[in-house]
Amino acid sequence: MADEKCSLRKEFTKGLLRENPVLRLVLGTCPTLAVSTSMVNAIGMGVAATIVLVCSNIVISALRKVIPGKVRIPAYIVVIASFVTMVQMLVKAFVPALDSALGVYLPLIVVNCIILGRAEAFANKNPVLASAVDGMGMGVGFTAALFCMALVRELLGNGTLFDGAQNLLKVFGDNVLGGFNGVTIPHFTPITAFILPCGGFFVFGVLMALANKISDKKKLPRAELHGCDHCPLSATCSKVVSEREDKRI
Repeated sequence: MADEKCSLRKEFTKGLLRENPVLRLVLGTCPTLAVSTSMVNAIGMGVAATIVLVCSNIVISALRKVIPGKVRIPAYIVVIASFVTMVQMLVKAFVPALDSALGVYLPLIVVNCIILGRAEAFANKNPVLASAVDGMGMGVGFTAALFCMALVRELLGNGTLFDGAQNLLKVFGDNVLGGFNGVTIPHFTPITAFILPCGGFFVFGVLMALANKISDKKKLPRAELHGCDHCPLSATCSKVVSEREDKRI
């Protein structure tokens, strides 16, 4: 029992730093850069992705012995798309402002490399409980990376913190936390570049360097940029297949 608890704890904590999906595995960078201009949007995206991660990991793990190997990727996408649709409908119903702010990036969770990657790399090889813990850990790590980026970008780019918080808190009722709707930093001149794409890449690079620095002290492997061959869809991707054929010729 003790070994099992230790193993589950390891599966959860690996997503926080050792295998952080954004800062260490360099996955999900598109939504990370797009929604990290606001702390509220970052939390909303992180929570939505975490819910989909946990639920899809549980279902895929439970069906891992039933799903034929040749159609596993389409089956994973169907499962993930189902949960994304549910989450999107809930967000539209209870937090419409967040749905508008996240825009197309909410339904695009379906093709998020983090979720599909965990399904292929972990959920289809491990039991349900371990897969659920893995999904939770990766989701928390993804949310933490988004939050850190948004903290820097919103503070320096807008001079605010948690701007529009009621858009997210309304799910718990009206005037939650006394109607708290964010903080504006007085006498601060925003640096607009930080909410532009260039600022996003800069903050992303700094945080990745910081994560690598911490990892060096803990003697963990550095984050690496992987090519298309490491993608779960590489076996069926026409681009990868054509490149392999060109190399053979």
